[in-house]
Amino acid sequence: MDAKDILGLQKTSFPSAQEKKPRAPKEPQRKPDGVSREVYALTGGVGMAPLMPTIEASHLKRRPAVEKEKVAWQWLPFTSSARTDNLQLYHWVRVVNNVPPTGDYDFAKYNTKVDVLKYTDEEYEKYLTEPTWSREETDQLFELCQRFDLRFIVIADRFPTARSVEDLKSRYYSVTRALLIARARSFDEVAGNPLVKETFNAAHETERKRALSALFSQTKQQERKDAEVLAEAKRIMESRAANKLKVYLRTHALDQMVQAVTASAGIRMIKRVDQTLQDLGVNLKPKVPTKAVCAEHLELRNEILTLLNIQKQLQNKEAEVLANRESSFTEAPTTPKRSNRDIDRPFVPDMAGFGGERAVKRDHKRKWMILGDFNLIRSPADRSKPGGDANNMLLLHSAIQALDLVEIPLKSISYTWSNMQDNPLLEKLDWIFTSANWTISLPDTIALSMARITSDNNPMH
Repeated sequence: MDAKDILGLQKTSFPSAQEKKPRAPKEPQRKPDGVSREVYALTGGVGMAPLMPTIEASHLKRRPAVEKEKVAWQWLPFTSSARTDNLQLYHWVRVVNNVPPTGDYDFAKYNTKVDVLKYTDEEYEKYLTEPTWSREETDQLFELCQRFDLRFIVIADRFPTARSVEDLKSRYYSVTRALLIARARSFDEVAGNPLVKETFNAAHETERKRALSALFSQTKQQERKDAEVLAEAKRIMESRAANKLKVYLRTHALDQMVQAVTASAGIRMIKRVDQTLQDLGVNLKPKVPTKAVCAEHLELRNEILTLLNIQKQLQNKEAEVLANRESSFTEAPTTPKRSNRDIDRPFVPDMAGFGGERAVKRDHKRKWMILGDFNLIRSPADRSKPGGDANNMLLLHSAIQALDLVEIPLKSISYTWSNMQDNPLLEKLDWIFTSANWTISLPDTIALSMARITSDNNPMH
């Protein structure tokens, strides 16, 4: 029983799913290459327009039909416009399809002629006369120049008199230059002509050939020697070019160096140094402040300052000796006399003016020496390159003056240390100082430098 039986409806029969009419099978269609599946489904595969013109692959490998050229080489006659004697010559020619080439000879365009100027009798007498050349020789020269196209080697061989190639060139170019200038309305009209702009120098041409002949006749040993000289000259020029911009010092830099040298002295001492320079006729500032001049100027200031300090110490010493003598006469009779040891005690000057404390008392009669690597420079001249700490220079000068040190000069070299680089920095860091008594007793003491082997400092002895 179903719903129709309950409602009393008539039952109708429907075809079952198995009784459905079969559909006609569709012919399978292949999706074209290069078309995505979605696009092909949208078009239904019917009426699909081609995306690009299709060409069969077999047509791509097929070569176009081109007629082959028939190339052959043939022995054919030719004519050249460079010749005027109608001489018949032959050569091999590439012939294509039995059609020989036509036209002028290919190399005829290289047959250029030199335009040799002609002169009249009036022009020769007015512009071209030369004591060492006659009219006949000049006419022969220009005739040969026209005939052999300025091939002066051939012209010199055919010239009737003994003339060098340089003489022939000088005469030809001087005559041509004079004619061009004489025939021009103004000099500016021919100023750009090479014959007018550049005159021929026979002496220079002779010297050039002589030097060239000497160069060709050199031996291997002479060539090596010349190469070494040129390499050394190149090195010197490069060194000068590298130091060219570092030679001159600015006024501000010079003032700083002067202040560094005289900073340990007072204002009065600096004025005395300036006055001494003026008395000696030396400018307070160098007129040409090169590196070498400034170094010498600073060295002179340093020596004057040392001299003034020594004079001051001498005055103090004399005043002390005089005071001791006067006091010895004014003492009471019961007072024991001073011993010679007390009178001749060593004098220790007041070194407060040198920027330090009082120096320790020391015996001036002893001879002693101090030497080694101080790792300090005294002035900018002790460096191969600009720079240096002015404060360190000042400290070294103060120590030298406070201890009354005397420098022993170092011979043979200017610098004792190198940083061992390709473009090295050289400095004088090793010093030898002695006492004043040493210098008085042994005035010929000098220091010599030895070869540097492993260390970056030069040993001294």
